[in-house]
Amino acid sequence: MNPIVLIPARLSATRLPNKPLADIHGVPMIVHVWHRAIEAAIGEVVVATDAAEIAEAIHRVGGRVQITRSDHPSGSDRIHEALQAIDPDRRHDVVVNVQGDLPTIAAVAIRAVLAPLRDQAVDLSTLVAEIHREEERTASSVVKMVGSRLTEGHFRCLYFTRATAPWGDGPLYHHIGLYGWRRTALDRFIALPPSPLELREKLEQLRALEAGMRIEAVAVDDVPLGVDTPADLERARDLLA
Repeated sequence: MNPIVLIPARLSATRLPNKPLADIHGVPMIVHVWHRAIEAAIGEVVVATDAAEIAEAIHRVGGRVQITRSDHPSGSDRIHEALQAIDPDRRHDVVVNVQGDLPTIAAVAIRAVLAPLRDQAVDLSTLVAEIHREEERTASSVVKMVGSRLTEGHFRCLYFTRATAPWGDGPLYHHIGLYGWRRTALDRFIALPPSPLELREKLEQLRALEAGMRIEAVAVDDVPLGVDTPADLERARDLLA
């Protein structure tokens, strides 16, 4: 594999305006994410954004930026445009999509997403963590992965849902929105219209499953904090103190 890491970022978040530039101990949040991706040491790291302010923050630390259109409906669309511009010769066959609001993501977790892609039958890979807090088992904000265990900590994903699933005794797994895409699979995914289950559950990865793509997941120890609200931002500051 010859992977590249892309971090999509935009300023237009509604619950936390200018989120990527939020200050965490004197450093913009997007720069914290960039540092985690650099530490993973799996390939070149590029931030894909439509905002000059985000580009400036990354340039100040010596990072690379690809400017994209502002009308993308998702981060997947944004990284696809960036990849076409960065690598028109298709040297990179795998792209790792690290969300720009995960300042506490561990470098080891970013590296872990590559393991399932060693199997050519796998179209994309992702991360999960076992749910231990009772309230998260029923929270619709916590996306659950339903999958078949292949080996310890390695699953074939069958479904993703905001409901409590699967039923019965046993662990539940919290889906972490970090993806490793085989490039051909990303090309195919972007060309597909939103699927019925994707629209119903508001989960983009269901489009891939409904199209017959194979998704596999690796379990990691902790769910990285996704910063969506001012309270999340304060928690991130505490964690990174």
